[in-house]
Amino acid sequence: MTTLTLGIARLPLAEEPSPLLPHLSELIVGLVAFTLLFLFLRAKVFPMFEKVYAERHEAIEGGIERARQAEEQANLALAQYRQQLAEARHEASEIRAQAQADRQAMIEQARGDAAQAADQVSRRAQEALAGESHAVRSALTRDLGAVSVDLAGKIVGESLADDARIRATVDRFIADLESAAARTSEQA
Repeated sequence: MTTLTLGIARLPLAEEPSPLLPHLSELIVGLVAFTLLFLFLRAKVFPMFEKVYAERHEAIEGGIERARQAEEQANLALAQYRQQLAEARHEASEIRAQAQADRQAMIEQARGDAAQAADQVSRRAQEALAGESHAVRSALTRDLGAVSVDLAGKIVGESLADDARIRATVDRFIADLESAAARTSEQA
């Protein structure tokens, strides 16, 4: 037996178990409790953890896959949109070109119509002028014939206005003058 001295008195100490080494009964009870707890956790709790982990893993992987598919669909939609936009721009440029061509054709048509109308007006004016010229010539011819007959009557001293034969002679003379004038203008 060992004794411990504490200043005044000495006390005998019994052999105490070591605080670092547990008792064998505590060790067996702890080992059985741990085994039971481990078996319970492995049978009931760990499968739930695995199930939750698998669900979360599936949700994350599925979310990533869905996000990838959504991105592919978005890229496809963007490509289709760009293609439709390019087609619309091309169609708009074709419409503008067609409108320019139509406008140019309308302008040319209007110019042609205006030129044709101007030609018709000019032709009518020339025909009217020719008609009026012929009427004026006829009137002048009659007036010239009448003046000539009156002048010839004054020279002769008799009235020649009633004689039809004299009128025919004057008309023939004027017709000869007109034909001579026409030949002269054709040669010029």
